[in-house]
Amino acid sequence: MRVTGGEFRSRRLKTLPGRATRPTPDRLRETLFDILAPEIVGATFLDAYAGCGAVGIEALSRGAARAIFIERSRAAAALIRENLAALGIQDRAEVVHGETLKRLPRYAADIVFLDPPYQEPRECEAALRLLAEAPPRLVVIQHSCRQELSAQYGRLRKVRTLRQGDNILSFYRADPGA
Repeated sequence: MRVTGGEFRSRRLKTLPGRATRPTPDRLRETLFDILAPEIVGATFLDAYAGCGAVGIEALSRGAARAIFIERSRAAAALIRENLAALGIQDRAEVVHGETLKRLPRYAADIVFLDPPYQEPRECEAALRLLAEAPPRLVVIQHSCRQELSAQYGRLRKVRTLRQGDNILSFYRADPGA
């Protein structure tokens, strides 16, 4: 796995062996950050269900001021710390170990990226409902093409979807009129 663009372009990231995590494919990450380019510089980026941290590290590489990683696996959280240290950017990041739904309300961010396990479809809905209570500027959720998400969760309204293979990125923004 490599960083696809920005300051750390082409730098390798360590990943956990096996299928314990499902890293966001390079091509999908590249597409995501092409879309986020006008908003990422100077932003606080939250990478929930972070795995090896590739999405949050990509955000830092492309100009985010700070990244917060939430990961329930102790081994994956340690790996994120390793990847951050290898790039020398641990001072721009915070790694939080624990259940995402319990930790998510404690952290404010401009952009929140959610990539819950595909085998736990209720996690998507629960995380979106939680974020709708105090919505960030933008929420992007990566989910299976077999999972349909609602057009609106409280004040969060779906504004875009993008499909690549079996993956879908759904983009939600706060609806000021809701």
